Amino acid sequence: FNAFVSPNYPVLADVGVYLKYNKHNILKPNFKKLKVHKVLDNRVVVLKLFPGISKEAVEAILHIPDLKVVILETFGSGNATMEEWFITALKTAVESGLHIINVSQCPAGAVEQGKYDTSLMLKEIGIISGYDITTEAALTKSMFLLGQNFTSGKFRVIMNLPLRGEISVQ
Repeated sequence: FNAFVSPNYPVLADVGVYLKYNKHNILKPNFKKLKVHKVLDNRVVVLKLFPGISKEAVEAILHIPDLKVVILETFGSGNATMEEWFITALKTAVESGLHIINVSQCPAGAVEQGKYDTSLMLKEIGIISGYDITTEAALTKSMFLLGQNFTSGKFRVIMNLPLRGEISVQ
């Protein structure tokens, strides 16, 4: 059966006639009392890149009033267009305090900012690497972190730390 997939993490269990758990891959519970965090900040948007994306579309998203975080879905290991208008728009947004998190559109793999020239520029202008976090996890984590009112620097640091197993490589 293929009911669940974690493409960036080893198999947790094999399900067939019998269940075979791979216990060494299962996150150990900490047995602390569950704390429900109800303060989330939804000033987050997902920007999915595609060949031929227009300057107007990107700028419209980056200029959403009171926006705090953009989850930037890039190609492969974190690559994007190197068009001057695109890099300038992202750089301006980062300099104005917007957090931009680079996540891959691929179902498996990870962002490796700087591996290729097309992602090196993103790293240099202050885009946050999402490593192997999924878009959905990056969105949820961003909403949680914004709700905690962390400083910009602390947001960047915690975004790159696994809180609940959402990032497995760094």
